[in-house]
Amino acid sequence: MQKLTLRMEPEQVQKAKAYAAHHGKSLSQLVADYFDSLTSAESDNETLPPLTQKLKGALRSPDTTDDENAYKKHLEDKYL
Repeated sequence: MQKLTLRMEPEQVQKAKAYAAHHGKSLSQLVADYFDSLTSAESDNETLPPLTQKLKGALRSPDTTDDENAYKKHLEDKYL
């Protein structure tokens, strides 16, 4: 493991710390994950057409847990 020093505005640091805490990660893990995603995205982009490269990551995958639970509740109410 190697130590890395970053220079950032204090406001950016506070926002990043809050984001990391909200997602149950350390700031170091958040930065490491980001760097991993950058390097993996470079190798992924080589195989994608240009338009797809521009659109990649534009949409988040929806959290379907709430929808699934609502549908199960609907079926229970209807048939039980």
